[in-house]
Amino acid sequence: MITARQRLAPGTRIAALDILRGLVIVIMALDHVRDYFHESGWAFDPLDSSVTTPLLYATRWISNFCAPTFVFLAGVSIWLQFAKGKDKPRLSRFLLTRGLWLVFLEFTVVSFGWAFTVPYLPFLQVIWAIGISMAALSALVWLPGEVVLGIGVAILTLHNTLDPIQAKNLGQLSNLWKVTHEGGMLLWEGKPLVAAFYPVLPWFGLMAFGFGLGPVFLAENRDRILMRLGLGMLVVFAVLRGLHGYGDPLPWTQQADAVKTAMMFMKVQKYPPSLQYVCATLGIVLMLIPAIDRWKGRVSEFFQTFGSVPMMAYVSHIYILHTLSLAAHALAGRPLDGLFNIMYNSFFRLEAFTGEGFALVWTYLAWIVVVLLVYPLCRWWRSVKARRRDWWLSYL
Repeated sequence: MITARQRLAPGTRIAALDILRGLVIVIMALDHVRDYFHESGWAFDPLDSSVTTPLLYATRWISNFCAPTFVFLAGVSIWLQFAKGKDKPRLSRFLLTRGLWLVFLEFTVVSFGWAFTVPYLPFLQVIWAIGISMAALSALVWLPGEVVLGIGVAILTLHNTLDPIQAKNLGQLSNLWKVTHEGGMLLWEGKPLVAAFYPVLPWFGLMAFGFGLGPVFLAENRDRILMRLGLGMLVVFAVLRGLHGYGDPLPWTQQADAVKTAMMFMKVQKYPPSLQYVCATLGIVLMLIPAIDRWKGRVSEFFQTFGSVPMMAYVSHIYILHTLSLAAHALAGRPLDGLFNIMYNSFFRLEAFTGEGFALVWTYLAWIVVVLLVYPLCRWWRSVKARRRDWWLSYL
């Protein structure tokens, strides 16, 4: 039931959510630029405390905020459609069709952007996770919001009990289990078919959690609720992690110094997102929203531009950074082979990356260039969507 206080005019956007979404888009771009520019490339895990540096670790770790924020805010935004007057039948149809459309884009436009070659290994990431979760949520919007919230909380807190079930032991059901919970490379007759590292169940739980919390974002005591909830999630993370408890399969141990120990302590599992991972990242994000709501001026407008047209920002940044990486490697006389069908190479042809990549300082410079090139595209597309109400614009 939507109260009069919770109603929003069609087309109304909550600035804080767009600013937050734009901020994590910019952070996400840094991580993706690192993939294509940094000399470590796919050679080692930048979160491995035994081989990384503090700056490289931080460059990679900060991207952990991105996917949970995107999926959570997608759930919140879906609930806000009720507040804007969309009824359940229309919303259910829209979620199903747009969800399937996003899955199609992930297999085609987005995966080709990562590869720049045909054939390529499809790479199912956050767009797939949002799309398939939307399609699933199309059935749950008929339920009371409290029930959907309960389903989301149950999935997030309990799905790690399924960790002992391993796809390699499931025979013909192995691919289905990877897509559902474990994640990994889908194989067909022993050959790689799809890289599916965003399994459906935990990400759907995160979207259902966001949907169930939707009413909070129009409540008078929103900031207090978000601060308490975020702090509670961080406490849960600290207790579970500190006691080597439930909610993450990656153990931590004391290292040679405090910095390396902290690195290992904060290395929690993203693929699939563990309970500890969600608490550590989303807890901080929820506590930031009240502060972000107070941002004014050019900085907030800058991030809001990205966040109001996330699909344009996401797709365009992939094509721009990939093109820029090829140009930079060519000008520097570096090999280009590894930069085509990069996901396949990262699993089956690591030798293709030999001689590629630049120092971290150049990676940061490339990140700034990519963000500045994407910004005018997003600003233009934002103005188009503000002027027009064509039905197909809601799918882009």
